[in-house]
Amino acid sequence: MNSVVLMGRLTHSPELKHTPSDVAVVKFTLAVDRGYSKNSEEKVTDFIDIVAWRNTAEFVCKYFKKGQLVAVEGSLQVRNYEGRDGNKRKAFEIVASQVHFAESKKENKEFEYDNKPQSYSNGSNNDFIEIQDDLPF
Repeated sequence: MNSVVLMGRLTHSPELKHTPSDVAVVKFTLAVDRGYSKNSEEKVTDFIDIVAWRNTAEFVCKYFKKGQLVAVEGSLQVRNYEGRDGNKRKAFEIVASQVHFAESKKENKEFEYDNKPQSYSNGSNNDFIEIQDDLPF
């Protein structure tokens, strides 16, 4: 089983790119705090590379920005490649299948997307009808 769930903050705002065959892709990094630290030292943070494809990539680029707390579900992928110096290397990254909001807009006002107040009434108190019957509960 290859299943990974992470929660962390985006280190930069994601930028959508497309492959030559026009498939949407985004690569971003999550700063994930470890749940422990040795001998009360400073918190340790891991910086984990994430890649998302197609609709997930478009969703990430549309709704997430640098510093935002997000949750990522996906799988671990290992790629082998040859570095510029000719040495063989491995790259570890998470292929995101789902990306979720991990904090509400109320908790982080910096990331509000629509600052317009919602209005469901014309301002008149005549929009509602008073119910005279007994309610069944």
